Amino acid sequence: MIKKIKQEFYELKILLRSIPSLVLALFVISVIAMNLLANKSITLPVDWLALDCGIIFSWLAFLTMDIMTKHFGPKVATQVTVLVAGINLLFCILFYIASIIPGVWGESYVEGSETIINTALNNTFGGIWYVLLGSTIAFIGSAIVNNFSNWALGKVFKKDSFGAFASRSYISTALGQFVDNLLFAFIVSHIFFGWTIVQCFTCALTGMLVELLCEVVFSPLGYTICKDWKKNNVGEIYFEYVKGK
Repeated sequence: MIKKIKQEFYELKILLRSIPSLVLALFVISVIAMNLLANKSITLPVDWLALDCGIIFSWLAFLTMDIMTKHFGPKVATQVTVLVAGINLLFCILFYIASIIPGVWGESYVEGSETIINTALNNTFGGIWYVLLGSTIAFIGSAIVNNFSNWALGKVFKKDSFGAFASRSYISTALGQFVDNLLFAFIVSHIFFGWTIVQCFTCALTGMLVELLCEVVFSPLGYTICKDWKKNNVGEIYFEYVKGK
């Protein structure tokens, strides 16, 4: 058992050395940023559509997962996702520590409202346990759906083309984003904020459509990265290690 754990840990170290640092960094940043920005809701002209500013970065997280799934496979993409979710939890702890350290935020210097604004900013960065729990479960669950559905759809296409990459990315992202939004809505919004089941499904569907649109816009970039990785044999050391196991 211990030998197996050591082997998996060693394989993970090789994997992390094999994934280009820029893509991995963007993945980590997108997950941390989308969870932080989820604290700000977007004001919309219709009451049936609920969105938050997390969508500014959520598409990037799913795009990087699609790139890793295309090149390394769903297992690798999911392993990295769990690791990044752990890094996000670590940063949440650090943000919480920062929120309870005595001090004053620069933006709180508004005469008569200093305490209220300072408390609000501390609460925003400090987070709430059930929001963090809901977002973590939703993200990991949606990542599993996204990665394995993307991989399964890739088996359908015989030719490696942009059309194939786009089709598998759009469908898997739609499924993953819907699961992400729905799980979070049921775990957090339904239980703690009293949302109805209809509102949960409506929010999940509309949020999925907006986030999918971002994926459509940036999918050419994802395909270009995949072609570059294949051309330059990215991850060759990792593939050789796995083959020799």
